[in-house]
Amino acid sequence: MAFDSLLSPVILAFLLGAFASVVRSDLRLPSALYDALSIYLLLAIGLKGGVGLSRTPLAEFALPALATFGLGILTPITAYNILRRLGRMTRVDASAIAAHYGSVSAVTFIVAITYGTSMGQAPEGYLPALVAILEVPAIVVALMMAFNRDKRAGSWQEALHEVLSGRSVILLVGGLAMGLAAGESGFAPVAPFFEAGFQGALTLFLLEMGIVAARRLGDLRKVGPFLVAFGILVPIVHGALGVWLGGLSGLSTSGSAVLGAMVSSASYIAAPAAVRIALPEANPTYYLTASLGITFPFNITLGIPLYFYMAAYLA
Repeated sequence: MAFDSLLSPVILAFLLGAFASVVRSDLRLPSALYDALSIYLLLAIGLKGGVGLSRTPLAEFALPALATFGLGILTPITAYNILRRLGRMTRVDASAIAAHYGSVSAVTFIVAITYGTSMGQAPEGYLPALVAILEVPAIVVALMMAFNRDKRAGSWQEALHEVLSGRSVILLVGGLAMGLAAGESGFAPVAPFFEAGFQGALTLFLLEMGIVAARRLGDLRKVGPFLVAFGILVPIVHGALGVWLGGLSGLSTSGSAVLGAMVSSASYIAAPAAVRIALPEANPTYYLTASLGITFPFNITLGIPLYFYMAAYLA
């Protein structure tokens, strides 16, 4: 299963980008194209999620939403305590990293959905709604653990505003609202644009992500073996918890696996923006290298197949 995942064009594009960075190629997507691709992918996911939510009974959605909200509170707490007690990290750095590991990598989520669909196991259509439910409380909980001592009044409010008004949340939540309001009939005229081009856009996006991730490999010696182990083992534990609770809440096997991938992932868009405002003294080498240089490559190459295997085993 992992081998099949590595042979998909999406993952191969990521590996090509990483190789280009290692050999110091001048390959790089223009920043405007990168921004356009991220907007397209997030809005497409939001729209399709809203359409899926429009045909989902509330009773079917309620338990997965509640489980996801609980995970958004639990995972930053577990990450923080591991970093503080085992890693002996400062309160600020532990909170900053915990914010990333409680939040969601939208690209990991998209790749997980693509992986499940390619295997003929399309997950529930409303899963993008769970991304928004997981993202916000996780960052807030992590930041509050740093703000309970000696922090400037008002900083956490600014960070919360940054999270809620950030591009990823606006596009996902806005897309969900648009898809929910339009329904299947309203979405039909734009469906070819947002569905037919999705895989190609994701492939180009992962090419750039491979370049960016490989550039952080040199920082591994700075973060130390503990953070390398943390960036692999903690996502596996969180992912297993997400798969288990997803199954208990009524999600399908594929839906449980995608929830596991969401919970195991580490944000590199919303969380860094919030941390920069709320905890400017936190070391970015720690949280960016861990999330983007360790956890992201692990999840999209080996982690996602692992969570699908866990979900199938539990089912």
